[in-house]
Amino acid sequence: MQTRRRFHQLALAGLALPASMTARAQDRGIVLGQSVPLTGPAAQLGLQMQLGAKAYFDAVNAAGGVGGVPIVLRTLDDGYDPARCKANTEKFIRDEVFALFGYVGTPTSVAALPLATAARLPFIAPFTGAESLRDPFNKLVFHIRASYYDETELIVKQLTQLDLKKIAVFHQNDAYGQAGLKGVQRALEKRGLQPLGVATVERNSVDVAAAVKTLVPLGAEAIVQIGAYKGCAAFIREARKAGYGGQFYNVSFVGTQALADELGKDAAGVVISQVMPSPFGTAAGLVNDYQQALQRVDPKAEPNYTSIEGYLAARVVVDALRRTGGKPSRDAFIAAMEGLSGYDARGYRLNFSPTKHVGSSFVELSMLTGDGKVRR
Repeated sequence: MQTRRRFHQLALAGLALPASMTARAQDRGIVLGQSVPLTGPAAQLGLQMQLGAKAYFDAVNAAGGVGGVPIVLRTLDDGYDPARCKANTEKFIRDEVFALFGYVGTPTSVAALPLATAARLPFIAPFTGAESLRDPFNKLVFHIRASYYDETELIVKQLTQLDLKKIAVFHQNDAYGQAGLKGVQRALEKRGLQPLGVATVERNSVDVAAAVKTLVPLGAEAIVQIGAYKGCAAFIREARKAGYGGQFYNVSFVGTQALADELGKDAAGVVISQVMPSPFGTAAGLVNDYQQALQRVDPKAEPNYTSIEGYLAARVVVDALRRTGGKPSRDAFIAAMEGLSGYDARGYRLNFSPTKHVGSSFVELSMLTGDGKVRR
């Protein structure tokens, strides 16, 4: 059975993709299917990922599209629920979209990936750092962000350098939470340590009472959180009410601005690892381009880490499509993505190859302030 499974994985890694999409693309545009939460407790992640991508695609379409063909982003709401994401992906497959793009979340992406693989659909820039979507290698999948292993390694490195070694973990009880927990465990084991304690919250829930009761009495110096913004905010508030005075650390998926908005003044001192360049302030290159595009698509929108990731993902897709020579077939697109070696997105570098589909390992830490700002 293991041999058969490994053979299947190797076959997927080397599969040839059909080149039958060109005529259809000319007829209706290059259609990208995106399943994200637009409603529910994780809605801001999906809305911002969609907005950032739309900012770039709208600018490209206003200038004539790619070789005269517009990019069409078709977004469906999955409420951060794997079953709904699976149904959305099945619809995209029936509708013969060109590729899947900018999915949000580990459990949802995990549900979609087998369907994408079976349909030979490129799966581009999912908003997740889970290792299960990176290993084993899949010819169809491309990541523009660092992994949760990269993020949790930096978090644990900083904590231990500050001589803070009593580290607990609060995580979402699903594939995302497990991925983050494993990253923390790996980083601690490298340093001869282990988590002081572990507690969970269910996906799309703010019922954190049991987790607070488990972790607060342990006396952890820091608690690493692997969850979405509403659950993490609820835990921070309730833990502080219960007398916890240590540090809170989060990985990027939490949704930086959404967490800051949720916590208000209680956000002060919360640390978040980031896998994108800071979207704030006056800056040249990618960040300036992003800010201008965001203002054009929505003058009231404020820059944030999630929408700049959507913007960057859209930019990478368009640049790869332009390298297909005006023939946007799936196999030509995959080859173009693999050719983005040493690719410089106006200051943010990505490196892909035929055997490397994880473009970046960039991570840095940021801290929230009590007035809703982010300090690097």
